[in-house]
Amino acid sequence: MRTATIKRKTKETDIEVTVNLDGTGVANIATGIGFFDHMLDLLARHSRIDLTVKAVGDLHIDHHHTTEDTGIALGQAVKQALGNMAGITRYAGVHMPMDETLSRVVIDISGRPFLVFKADFPRDKIGEFDTELVREWFQAFAINAGVTLHVETLYGDNSHHIAESCFKGLARALRTAVAIDPKAVGEIPSTKGSLGG
Repeated sequence: MRTATIKRKTKETDIEVTVNLDGTGVANIATGIGFFDHMLDLLARHSRIDLTVKAVGDLHIDHHHTTEDTGIALGQAVKQALGNMAGITRYAGVHMPMDETLSRVVIDISGRPFLVFKADFPRDKIGEFDTELVREWFQAFAINAGVTLHVETLYGDNSHHIAESCFKGLARALRTAVAIDPKAVGEIPSTKGSLGG
């Protein structure tokens, strides 16, 4: 089983994340941020990655530290669970519709962390959640998972739909990219013979 648990504790947050890449999409999420919990729940559901997130953060300040640190811990957990990445499909891309919104998410589980994020949010907040934190989460996740990730909203008018299409797009891309390719079991999907730089 490709599983991992990461615990991250700072003066700002106390977070524990567990992933099972070969799960069924079971989610147990509690960050104290309703909209963020919703995004992580659908990330688990549509990626088929079992995900447990327990986060206690300085929400009396704002949602930034909890959101970013959860991205860091989840990225580290995914990277650890992937191990040497033998047999994975590695690449995946998806166009994800959400009503009037369409986003494109493309991933390379390369070991080379990089994020391109192009999404404009019409509103500063979704409920109490700052929309600028969507990018912060994707940045933290991509860097710590060691993946190259391109996220672009091609069009959309509703900030909730834009965020949801980005998270669902990542979920479906991850679902394909982390899957074991039956034609390449045990092989490292790289001409270098290794992934990671």
